Amino acid sequence: MDPKPKILAFAGSARKASYNKMLVKIAAEGARTAGAEVTFVDLRDYPMPIYDGDAEAENGVPEHALRLRELMLAHNGLLVACPEYNSSIAPLLKNAIDWISRPAGGQDGLAPFKNKVAVLMSTSPGGFGGLRGLKEVRSILGNIGVIVLPEQLAVAKAHEVFAADGSIANAAQREAVSNLGAHLATMLFKLLAGHYECAAIAERRHDLSRIG
Repeated sequence: MDPKPKILAFAGSARKASYNKMLVKIAAEGARTAGAEVTFVDLRDYPMPIYDGDAEAENGVPEHALRLRELMLAHNGLLVACPEYNSSIAPLLKNAIDWISRPAGGQDGLAPFKNKVAVLMSTSPGGFGGLRGLKEVRSILGNIGVIVLPEQLAVAKAHEVFAADGSIANAAQREAVSNLGAHLATMLFKLLAGHYECAAIAERRHDLSRIG
């Protein structure tokens, strides 16, 4: 079995020139360099109505939420860039989580989140870099089964840090962002290797018991 980790990367922003999209793409490259398979998705391509229980009862879970749900199920880790709205989670990100976490196809609603390993980051033009919103996102994801690693990064003064093409000129800042993705990939490699090793041991014990 292939222990190569699969990471889903996205930002909680729909804006075309989002600094958080630029941020998570750099972290994603760090994860790829470390050997992980990374898929970047733009939530702008998955429009969903504001969660409404009556709408769900009448029409079911929206198609775009189901597509995102399947993507999350197919990946081991998450790289999430989190814009800060009034010191809290961005509504686009919260709404996506709310829809994805609904039961679908006879499956537990939280299945896409349970035991996923995530790294969070943020950036903004302000002096805190979106740091206050990360606390809210960490709490939400932790409560629905995601293992959120303690390593995170909030990049302040985004308008001065990022070039128009999404790059970061400052080498130390660029490396710090890239290292976030690499750290997630490294942790997933270790976890998957341990998982497959345990599975192999269990299989050998089963074979020996049959021989005995």
